[in-house]
Amino acid sequence: MPLSTEEYDKLSPDEREAYDAAERQREREEQAALPYSWTQQLGDVDIVVPVPIGTRARDLAITIAKKKLSVGLKNQEPIMVGELCHDIKVEDSTWSLDDQKEVQIHLEKVNSQQWWANILTHHPKIDTTKITPENSKLSDLDGETRGMVEKMMFDNQQKQMGKPTSDEMKKMETLKRFQEMHPELDFSKAKIS
Repeated sequence: MPLSTEEYDKLSPDEREAYDAAERQREREEQAALPYSWTQQLGDVDIVVPVPIGTRARDLAITIAKKKLSVGLKNQEPIMVGELCHDIKVEDSTWSLDDQKEVQIHLEKVNSQQWWANILTHHPKIDTTKITPENSKLSDLDGETRGMVEKMMFDNQQKQMGKPTSDEMKKMETLKRFQEMHPELDFSKAKIS
C-alpha cells in the first residue's frame, strides 16, 4: 500500500530504497497484467494492443474520443474500453495495425506539460514523480523558453570561468554609459550590486 509523503519522509535511506524497489516491482506487475503496453513523452502517449494474428483493419472496432478510448474486434467485448485519464487532441491522434497482430495507437495530449499516471481512469496508476524524461533539444523548446535556457547556460559558463554573468555585464555597460555621460563624477569607489 502506498505511503503518504509524511510516512515516506520518516523512512531511513535504506528503508526508502527497499520501499521504492518494492513499489517499482508492484507497478511493473500491475502494468504487465494490462491487455496493452504503453509509453509516453510529455506531449503524447503511445499504446500497443495485441490482437489475434491475422487480424485485418476491417475486423477492428476502435473509438478515439477526447475523453474515451475503445479498442477491440467487431462483435466482441472490447480489449480495452473506458475514460481516458486526461483529454487528448482527437484530430492529431491516430491508430494503425502492424503486422496483423498489434494495434499501435498514438494519442496527442491536450496538456503537453503533464505526465499521465494511467491510460484509462479505472486502470492501475504509475508514480509519475519517478519518471525521468529524455533530454530534450533546445530546438524542441518555444522561443521564450529557449532564450531563457540559453541565458542560463551562458551565465553558468561565465561563472565557471570567473567572468561576469549577462546581468552583471548589463549593469557594467549601464555604468560605463553613465560615466561617459557624466565625466565630472568620480566613480572610482562605486560598487554595483
